[in-house]
Amino acid sequence: MTKADIIMTLFEKVGLPKKESEEVIEIILSIMKQTFAEGESIKVSGFGTFSVRQKRARRGRNPKTGEDIEITARSVVSFRPSNYLKSRLE
Repeated sequence: MTKADIIMTLFEKVGLPKKESEEVIEIILSIMKQTFAEGESIKVSGFGTFSVRQKRARRGRNPKTGEDIEITARSVVSFRPSNYLKSRLE
């Protein structure tokens, strides 16, 4: 599902005009981006938790050339589904 699909679904189910549906989705995504940039987690009840994790630097290998490389430390967003979502998927 793409962002355009989400906008279309919001348009169809809620009845908001497409332009307003797009604005709502853009606002939600910008809030999420800002929250992640601040290093905070987002918990959506009944859905799951998005959290920012720190990955340390490590040694890696270029699979094409076999050359050793240094993979730098970075922040990643991880998702942990709620028990309710897990049960719905099984």
